[in-house]
Amino acid sequence: MKTINLFVLNTLFACSLLAQERQIPIDTLVTTNHSTTIKGAAVNYQAQTGTQPVWDEDGKPIATLFYTYYKRTNDKSKAKRPIIFSFNGGPGSASVWMHVAYTGPKVLRIDSEGYPVQPYGFQTNPYSILDVADIVFINPVNTGYSRIVEYEGEKEKKETFFGINEDVKYLAEWMNTFVNRKQLWEAPKYIIGESYGGTRVMGLSLALQNQQWMYLNGVIMVSPADYKVLRVGGPVSSALNLPYYTAAAWYHKQLPPELQNKDLTEILPAAEKFAIDELTPALIRGGFLSLEKKQKIAKQMAFYSGLSEEVILQHNLDVPNSFFWKELLRDEGKTIGRLDSRYTGIDKMEAGMRPDYSPELTSWLHSFTPAINHYIRKELNFKTDMKYNMFGPVRPWNNDNDNTRDNLRQAMAQNPYLEVLIQSGYYDGATTYFNAKYTQWQVDPSGKMKDRFHFEGYRSGHMMYLRREDLIKANEDLRIFIKNSAANGKPAKY
Repeated sequence: MKTINLFVLNTLFACSLLAQERQIPIDTLVTTNHSTTIKGAAVNYQAQTGTQPVWDEDGKPIATLFYTYYKRTNDKSKAKRPIIFSFNGGPGSASVWMHVAYTGPKVLRIDSEGYPVQPYGFQTNPYSILDVADIVFINPVNTGYSRIVEYEGEKEKKETFFGINEDVKYLAEWMNTFVNRKQLWEAPKYIIGESYGGTRVMGLSLALQNQQWMYLNGVIMVSPADYKVLRVGGPVSSALNLPYYTAAAWYHKQLPPELQNKDLTEILPAAEKFAIDELTPALIRGGFLSLEKKQKIAKQMAFYSGLSEEVILQHNLDVPNSFFWKELLRDEGKTIGRLDSRYTGIDKMEAGMRPDYSPELTSWLHSFTPAINHYIRKELNFKTDMKYNMFGPVRPWNNDNDNTRDNLRQAMAQNPYLEVLIQSGYYDGATTYFNAKYTQWQVDPSGKMKDRFHFEGYRSGHMMYLRREDLIKANEDLRIFIKNSAANGKPAKY
């Protein structure tokens, strides 16, 4: 009899294993309590991490988004605490980057310049903005543990989520649900997005306002990707890269002594002026530019970029970023990073038009991947067999009808409270700091709202917060922005 029972049990166990699927719960929550010290003061906080559904128009779950919500519990002020919704970019990138390296209560265990240190892990972030605002880190579909889900045997099409306008629509709806559940309607609200997240938050600013009736106090763009430039190309796009070349060449000591012996911020305005006033018109004229003028521009470009006049002329003045990363230190046998040009790499061959790999990204993945997996499971106590997607499959991505710049303009015009902060690293070669300046200039052609735009530059790259000095400054800039954009009883009127 015992043998028969054992056989039955083993059979049932084997069948149950075969029936199991690796999937994420559609709606779940794990709560833990913590304490830390920020700017010398004790901060107690609650971490709520879990999943929350994305609903369709009929109220059925079509996806679930993984999030982590940090809420301070010992704030004695009577004012309602601001809430910041944090997104990364990609598209297809998880919220890991800013979560455990910038604004959250924990940061990576890295050196002061952002390089990985073993054993990998995390440590307290004494500069986190959790002292002044609560934060929720959101992972869009297919990033982190967020996934499309099956409901009653049916699964939503990918096209519902993977596109500029699609992304904005479902995220705005999800945020409405979150605000309802957490009772945050009274709280001043901010949205922050890095890289493609800059496009995302420009679109969300109007979608939240006009479709969810949720008004914001601030939009924060970190190293923003502006698809009106990046995916269009042309003379303006090309010319906007030149000041970044100046910054990267200065860092690697490749500029003429006249520039190299000055501080970075002293020389960038001249490079910016040249890019706008001389390089852009020259590129617009293309092959009809006189040879004399072409040679003159090439000489100036060489002066500001560290490249030779010869290779600049070989490119007809239109030097791609990818070639710059390969060429600047070619004579030293090195390449420079795309997202952070302080980093250097080694290629198989010195010849070629672009680097074999991105040295900064491989360096970062050393640190981020083990840290976020360990942190979520051990510190936040969220358990799952799902893989945490640092970068998830979201292609093809629909870039049609990108009106996000004007979405932000409309939101600002309709909401006198709304302020904008842009944070960029001078050594970012993917979404350059001067491109970010250009974006803010283009949002408001009238110039009537220019006093509500604020720009901050940092001596690092795309994720400027990896450098400790910039981690401190960037978080302090956020504190100042939150303080200055508070309504303080002032009516919303012009």
